[in-house]
Amino acid sequence: MKFNQETSEGSNRFTGYGDGYVLINEERHDGSLIVTADRIETWPVADFVSLTPEHFAMLTDYSPEVVLFGTGKNIRFPHPRLTAVLTNARIGVEVMDSQAACRTFNILLGEDRRVLVVLLG
Repeated sequence: MKFNQETSEGSNRFTGYGDGYVLINEERHDGSLIVTADRIETWPVADFVSLTPEHFAMLTDYSPEVVLFGTGKNIRFPHPRLTAVLTNARIGVEVMDSQAACRTFNILLGEDRRVLVVLLG
């Protein structure tokens, strides 16, 4: 699916998504990603069962207000011990399917929130 969204200069916006990929500012990205308003990086996670607390701990370096965790086509909730480092740092964590995470990221970014999205590839 592709959708249109105003793109602020210098801001990453999800402009589409499909099975196993996303479009950010019309550019295709595959695999697990970390996305902020100004950064797109690989998230070193192969799949859901490979998640460790360290994968979530690395997200604190970005100083987000909220982390959106896109778990792919279906919602899968990580064990609270995996995300404890974020909640202990008073960083909100929202789990949703990846398409919902992309849409929510665009909305929160439009509200000037310090949002970070991680997507499982």
